[in-house]
Amino acid sequence: MVKKTRAERRSGCPVSISLEVLGDRWSLLIVRDMMVRGYRTFREFQRAGEGIATNILSDRLQKLESGGIVEREQAEDGRSTYYRLTAKGIALAPVLLELLIWGSRQEQTDAPCAAIDAMAANREAVIAEAYRRWETRDCTPLIPPFRLPGKPRKKRPATPNLPKPAKSNSPKGRAKS
Repeated sequence: MVKKTRAERRSGCPVSISLEVLGDRWSLLIVRDMMVRGYRTFREFQRAGEGIATNILSDRLQKLESGGIVEREQAEDGRSTYYRLTAKGIALAPVLLELLIWGSRQEQTDAPCAAIDAMAANREAVIAEAYRRWETRDCTPLIPPFRLPGKPRKKRPATPNLPKPAKSNSPKGRAKS
């Protein structure tokens, strides 16, 4: 994504401009994975459990890099590429934390209520820890995934759980005596 000049933007609204830089859900999920899960490689992002196609992932990483949200680093072996949040990218920590809290309170999620309540009560500490991990290049997950990739999401029952009818002692097809 090439940085747009002021004349090329839809409006001067900060929300509109932010959305132009971040783009869509995939971009925010990539930033989330870097910030809270410690992911750094294309393969890790692809296996995050969200189902992102490789072409979309590649495109979003390029756009995030062009937007100054992430930067690429070459691994010591020269074969791997690592992605890292920039200062502009880690500055999204408060935004992602608020989205996490809002989403878990407004929608059905797999996030444990106690964990969300603890993060909501300690917002400053959670954000400070995200910054500390970024500064020290600590890739230890800040929070674990809320469900395992490949594990089916629990479905709410469509009807209330009703007691099952009592079993009959007579075999089917046989007349009662």
